Amino acid sequence: MSSNDWLQPDLEIDETGAWLSIGDLMSGLLMIFALLLVVAMLQLTEAAEKARDSRVVIIQAIHETLAANGINAEINPETGDISILDSVLFDQNQYKLKPEGVEFMNVFVPIYSKAIFSSTEIADEIVYVVIEGHTSSAGNDDHNMHLSLLRSNSVSSAIAQMEFSQKEQFMNRLLVAGRGELEASQLEDLSSDRKVNFRFQFKSERFLHWFLNKQGL
Repeated sequence: MSSNDWLQPDLEIDETGAWLSIGDLMSGLLMIFALLLVVAMLQLTEAAEKARDSRVVIIQAIHETLAANGINAEINPETGDISILDSVLFDQNQYKLKPEGVEFMNVFVPIYSKAIFSSTEIADEIVYVVIEGHTSSAGNDDHNMHLSLLRSNSVSSAIAQMEFSQKEQFMNRLLVAGRGELEASQLEDLSSDRKVNFRFQFKSERFLHWFLNKQGL
């Protein structure tokens, strides 16, 4: 029997043992990955629940403040969006505020700002106030997008000319956007789609986006 014959069985045993070790290692890594994923999902669920609870408290506080001052605004209970129909602010297919629109904004914005800065908790949670212009699906897409942006700018310009408490802080949080007919019904021309929205961007929303990216989810 040659020396190679004596060595061959030992090589086979070593190779088999090596493959078993690698298999065990891969199984262990897979288990660790699964546990990390479960922990990440639990953390995400907890963060989402806390964020939702925080938004509900803020939206309720703002709704109560507006109602107490006689402003019957339509507030989305999930997002805090406030919709103001274009008939309140603008003439048909126009972007300059009507006198009635200016009067409404002069009443609405100071109270809205006061609600936002009524407590440190609320003010710290709201990163941006976005003024969004919206149109119905009637007309040309490009025209609608341009019109919605012009209307948002008109509202922002009107706010810049006002005098009210916390104006500087409010203006620092203000963003302007035009949505055109992107969120409008494509089946019919609805007057309710022609509006200006005041929309919050919450700090918790930014955290959730960061958390999802961090976890690769």
